[in-house]
Amino acid sequence: MDTDNLVHMANRIGEFFQTMPEREEAVLEITQHLRKFWAPRMRRELLEHVDRTGGDDLLPLVRQAVLAHRHELI
Repeated sequence: MDTDNLVHMANRIGEFFQTMPEREEAVLEITQHLRKFWAPRMRRELLEHVDRTGGDDLLPLVRQAVLAHRHELI
């Protein structure tokens, strides 16, 4: 899958959840969404992208979710 598209989709998810008043709750919701609705290959490619680039093209909230809950996304 195209990494740019994965980043775009992850950021769209982040945009939705960043309206939540509690940041940690938003981070958990992003993680749960990725785990429930993304195929393992998509999650793996996003993690590889973050490892390669640092994930600077992800919204800070999405990057935090991916890094803090990485073990749940593998």
